[in-house]
Amino acid sequence: CNLLFVFTGRTLMKMGNELRCQCISTHSKFIHPKSIQDVKLTPSGPHCKNVEIIATLKDGREVCLDPTAPWVQLIVKALMAK
Repeated sequence: CNLLFVFTGRTLMKMGNELRCQCISTHSKFIHPKSIQDVKLTPSGPHCKNVEIIATLKDGREVCLDPTAPWVQLIVKALMAK
């Protein structure tokens, strides 16, 4: 089953340092876990007041996920359990 997704989550280009938020918007619609290659969780801190969850998709795109979306929370919980 092929699914088409429209992605609104964006990441800022990395400029040699990560002293600011990487996500300028987040994506909350469901992305099938089979489409996700990697997930990076960055806690809030002096660099950014937001918790940032960046998924790298199998096609190489990076998508900022909404940390309040229930499906995102399930993925993070599953990853933390590993």
